[in-house]
Amino acid sequence: METPISSKEAQPAFKQCSVCGHKWSDRNSFLEDPRLTMIGYQAQLDHLELGLFLFNHDCGQTLSLRAADFTDLYDGPVFEQSRKGMPDCPGYCLDRNQLAPCDTPCACAYVRSVIQTIRYWPKANTVAA
Repeated sequence: METPISSKEAQPAFKQCSVCGHKWSDRNSFLEDPRLTMIGYQAQLDHLELGLFLFNHDCGQTLSLRAADFTDLYDGPVFEQSRKGMPDCPGYCLDRNQLAPCDTPCACAYVRSVIQTIRYWPKANTVAA
């Protein structure tokens, strides 16, 4: 006889670490985890939602999540044109380790704002075992 699956087990995790197996049930638990540090953004300039946010987990693994998983954290203007290669473009999106905000009115600017929201998301005070 099969054991019934609880509703908690049936729901997929928001993200799971492939090294240590730790699971984050939702985005908030992921962002609040003090064992995670955002380290980069790998841009996909033709399809910004496919870009990857990179996080280091304290077990040594680097985790990647699509920018699309976080775009709802932005509540401002979204520009249609990319300024890549223009004199006013600092080139931040071309350097995956650069996490600075960008004030250029560019299609990529909203992603830079989301990066700041993620970087300064309040972390939980305690680490669950």
